[in-house]
Amino acid sequence: MIHKIKGLYDQGNGMSIRGISHELGISRNTVRKYLQMEETQISILQEDRSRHKRLDAHRDFLIHQLQHFPQLSAVKLARRLQQRVGELGVSSRSIRRYVQALKELVATGQARYYEPVLQLMPGIQCQVDPGELRGVLVGGQERTVYFVVFVLSCSRLMYVGLSFKPLNTTAFIQLHDEAFRYFGGVTEECVYDQTKLVVLSEQYRELTVNQRFHEFATMAGFRIHACEGYDPESKGKVEAGVKYVKQDCFYGEEFASEQALREHVQRWLDHVANARVHGTTGRVPRAHFEDEERQHLRPYLSPASLTTGAVSVQTRRADKTGLISWKSTKYSVPMAWQQSNVGVCEQDDGLRITDLATGETIAVHAVCSERGRIVKNSHHYRDHAQRISDLEQAIMSMMPTDTALALCAVLKRTSPRIYRDQLVAVRSLLQAHMPLNMTLITGLSQRHELTASLLKRYLQANEQARQRGRIVDQPMSGQSWFEPLDLGAYALVGHSAGQEMTHEPA
Repeated sequence: MIHKIKGLYDQGNGMSIRGISHELGISRNTVRKYLQMEETQISILQEDRSRHKRLDAHRDFLIHQLQHFPQLSAVKLARRLQQRVGELGVSSRSIRRYVQALKELVATGQARYYEPVLQLMPGIQCQVDPGELRGVLVGGQERTVYFVVFVLSCSRLMYVGLSFKPLNTTAFIQLHDEAFRYFGGVTEECVYDQTKLVVLSEQYRELTVNQRFHEFATMAGFRIHACEGYDPESKGKVEAGVKYVKQDCFYGEEFASEQALREHVQRWLDHVANARVHGTTGRVPRAHFEDEERQHLRPYLSPASLTTGAVSVQTRRADKTGLISWKSTKYSVPMAWQQSNVGVCEQDDGLRITDLATGETIAVHAVCSERGRIVKNSHHYRDHAQRISDLEQAIMSMMPTDTALALCAVLKRTSPRIYRDQLVAVRSLLQAHMPLNMTLITGLSQRHELTASLLKRYLQANEQARQRGRIVDQPMSGQSWFEPLDLGAYALVGHSAGQEMTHEPA
């Protein structure tokens, strides 16, 4: 720096002090200082090891902070130091330079362990990663663009599939079909992160895979390999590709329409992404692919389910009663999808309802041509008939069948709208008063009307009479169950005993 200052000044025949200051980016006082010094003075000053910088007094503190927090910025370090010692008396630029020098000297621990990545053989692996970018101008409006990047791990040939709606399993499979047709074949395996489009869950590295996508992978002829959770760098080739697509393909661009955007991406793939010299391989991806990888790809034919014509899947929201609306008609969905979004498509005179996350079919209905109708599958709701049958069976297990049937019949005749609730209460009452007085139960079953609350009062009265020794327990088998029942003892239940009762005003 000193030699540059002397050379630019050239003993007064060159640049001015102000010009040298602007040229070298240093202060005029610094230029003036060194111009006034002789060569011998400058040599003595540089050889003096006692020279120190103002921040050297805080060097230990700064090193301690960097060892524990290696990513701290110079600005935040300066702020911490000021909180500790007050004003530093140095410029922010000096602090940045000092901290940068310390970072180069201080050995800091790495956040993760890295190993060299070996170059894969041709035709072995394709890395796949979905992404999205908000605020893309399409037709003068800001849109969110969803895309999937496919990168061949050997040649780095890239394909980008586009969608203007959030990706579901159907769209994800369709974009795979586009990519394999673009490559002209399929690799032995495809690598993914743990997106729900591929992996539903993982435990002990055992994967539960999206069934519909697994079926497609089997038909297409490739293996599914999922990275460990929260480890995106294990498929770094495509992770870098997603950033490359966002920053180079989309950033700063405007598009007249969706079709214009698709054409732009195709041109970008052909003339930029796959035509550049790749920074890692040092080769052009398209030429590398044609020379070494194309012949190693497995043949690929689009599955029949994709070539017979894609069915448009629309989104509907099921209401709290488990019904969706389709062409002015209501159709039921299983209880698990009530108040949730589902996919709906009409195909072959049938309405297919699917899970948007997995693409799995959850219901199929025949399309109703009449408007305003409700088409309901009883299996989508609780089976109330089965519940009532179970309760009746439980009551039959406590007494002879004829008596149980008669008891249920009188309950149903008395309260048909709350029959199930009555059965629940009666079952509990009978269980609580075992062993049963079958003479009492038989008589009650022959009444014209009976409710659970009335049965409760009779059972409580019977229990009290039994405790006082007024009733002898009846055997649980034999003809005594069917002897005529004398209900005279209960004739006065609920009637006044003749005593007058007065109440004080509240």
